[in-house]
Amino acid sequence: MQNTCAARARDALLQRCDSLDSDALLILRGGDILLEYGDMQQRFLCHSMRKSFLSALIGIQAARGDVDLSLTLAELDISDVSPLSDIERGATLYDLLTARSGIYHPANYETPWMTRIKPPRHSQPPGCQWSYNNWDFNALGSAYRQLTGLDIHQAFFEQIAQPIGMTDFRPEDGWMEPGAHSRHAAYPFRLSTRDLARFGQLFLQQGAWRGAQVIPAPWVRQSLMPYSHAGERGAYGYMWWLARDGVALPGCDLPDGSFFAYGAGGHYCLILPALDAVVAHRVNTDIAGRAVNRFQFGQLINLALAFLTATSGEQA
Repeated sequence: MQNTCAARARDALLQRCDSLDSDALLILRGGDILLEYGDMQQRFLCHSMRKSFLSALIGIQAARGDVDLSLTLAELDISDVSPLSDIERGATLYDLLTARSGIYHPANYETPWMTRIKPPRHSQPPGCQWSYNNWDFNALGSAYRQLTGLDIHQAFFEQIAQPIGMTDFRPEDGWMEPGAHSRHAAYPFRLSTRDLARFGQLFLQQGAWRGAQVIPAPWVRQSLMPYSHAGERGAYGYMWWLARDGVALPGCDLPDGSFFAYGAGGHYCLILPALDAVVAHRVNTDIAGRAVNRFQFGQLINLALAFLTATSGEQA
């Protein structure tokens, strides 16, 4: 009976993928592959999942003493095209990391949604209000490069991709993308689905990989604390989205402790500690108009949760 239920749950999940613009889905449980759909090796654009990658890199360098989150933008001499006010320059790297800088300067590489939700410039002081704001995330990339002297993508390759055995990522799969809106460039990544799932597994394992501590465990824990209430999107940590009392995806009740990296168009690296599982979902957003929205992904995850439940106790 259990095998029959599992087969039905698997078929329902795969049929739903077929009905959507899903290009790849990979589910791991206990670090082993439970389900694959689509091309695991294609390097898809990651969009805003890049922020969770940078957060991990910052944690490594903070533990080494190269990044101090208490530093202010004034101390780092960071400004922009439209100069920052003295109040804005009082924002710390911690404020940027938690998206609470109060700096609503135009930013590069923003989605229309991010532009719409941005408060008026100078309406909030640093630390007082959460706003999902690419200015914070891009300026944090500038600060990381300034303080460490490291290239973001080369550092990701050497400090994370190689230690955990990513098979597809190369430093040239990331680049800096400047723009006219701001001095602070975005730092896009391309990553395969199987490499993305390994990144999620690394966080599921509290930053440890085969006996080595790749990302400091205290940083992983701190990254996943709910510093900000994100309304119907859950909560927000150090550039990670967190489920709050199950709330994060429309129509879906996520298990306690769930968290994810998210990129526009339907890119997710969802970690489900309660189920010892990682779900990586990708869409080929290089094709104009191709996307899986939040409501569709919530429905897909309901089917994934049913599949995980039905296969509980089975070998992958």
